[in-house]
Amino acid sequence: MSLQPVRGTHDLYSDTLLRHEHVIHTSQKVASCYGYQSIATPIFEYSSVFLKTIGDTSDIVGKEMYTFLDRGGEELALRPEGTASVIRAAISLGLTQNLPLKLMYSGPMFRYERPQKGRTRQFHQVGAECIGVAEPLIDAEVIAMAAQILDRLGVLPYTVLNINTLGDAESRASYRQALVEYFSPYKDELSPDSQMRLERNPLRILDSKNVNDQIIVAKAPTFEDFRNQESKDFFGKVLEGLTNLKISYVVNPRLVRGLDYYNHTAFEFVTDHLGAQGTVLAGGRYNGLMKLMGGPDLPGIGWALGVERLAMLLTELPNQTRPITVVSVGDETRDAAFAIAVQLRNQGIPIEFSFTGNVAKQLKRADKANAQYAVLLGTDEISQNMVTLRNLDTGEQTTVAISALSDYLVATSTKL
Repeated sequence: MSLQPVRGTHDLYSDTLLRHEHVIHTSQKVASCYGYQSIATPIFEYSSVFLKTIGDTSDIVGKEMYTFLDRGGEELALRPEGTASVIRAAISLGLTQNLPLKLMYSGPMFRYERPQKGRTRQFHQVGAECIGVAEPLIDAEVIAMAAQILDRLGVLPYTVLNINTLGDAESRASYRQALVEYFSPYKDELSPDSQMRLERNPLRILDSKNVNDQIIVAKAPTFEDFRNQESKDFFGKVLEGLTNLKISYVVNPRLVRGLDYYNHTAFEFVTDHLGAQGTVLAGGRYNGLMKLMGGPDLPGIGWALGVERLAMLLTELPNQTRPITVVSVGDETRDAAFAIAVQLRNQGIPIEFSFTGNVAKQLKRADKANAQYAVLLGTDEISQNMVTLRNLDTGEQTTVAISALSDYLVATSTKL
């Protein structure tokens, strides 16, 4: 029996967990300003939820999705992404009566991939979905929210916003035909995956990571020449919205996104600080997805960010309030010191308390915890309803009434 985590998974602890939580909490705080409500879906769904929406030509469905039969014979899948689950939940819960519907989620996702830096088999995402708004200005708003989250995290300067349009159904059909005509003469030179995609979804060839495929793709026609006027106008308004918000972007005609349900706007924030896994946040518009899943025909747009990747980009740990240590001067004052420690915790003050050890050992533990103050309690202090408060940074000491201690600490405590 192995006591190590399964390959491609990690235990989250200490500073690593703090970074993860900081990414999630910052995202939630920004999203709430845009009117998003939290939703949590199960980590597994019927496999059909993803087979129907992601597309069976995708690597996610074909190679990476964890599927299994439960004891009732139902085929289930660990969720590989969040959008399909959120749309399924919106339909199941009847949430589409009040539009626009703005939902935000966070949690683990699962894909059977080759583990490497920034890519694991259990990974975590924060995502946002806006349902029911067809106007291109909402695309700019959704991207602006993403940019604000990255800015709050201090990583926006390390990223570049790539954006493209996948157009409407008519434009995509024209482009699809052009790609079939271009790639067909190269069919025998394409990778096996791209040969399959040529028959079923040639746009996916543009997203191939195969080196030889990429050489062939380099001279493929771009979508720009096949967009109809409606698609051009829509994309132009999205870009105008970003320009008005002073959000920098690069139009990347090769950006197609990896999921079948995207149309019109596709975007991603990428960085060169994480090696090969450079995408930290990505999304796009998915008009028609809800209808495909059996719900009303409503437009939608959303994105998801990679918690692990953004956590690695953080240059500093999030600020934390430094703890206070309560020290009993002698065993006879331990109970009284313990009572004060609990009282301070009830006031929301982080407290370190040692159940054993002399004063020197207790102060040594306080130093290891980077405590700001030591609250010293001996028999003399108890008799006077006072404590001795030592600043562990300066060594200065003062006496404070026990009744005023919590107010004093709240007023003077600092963050890391």
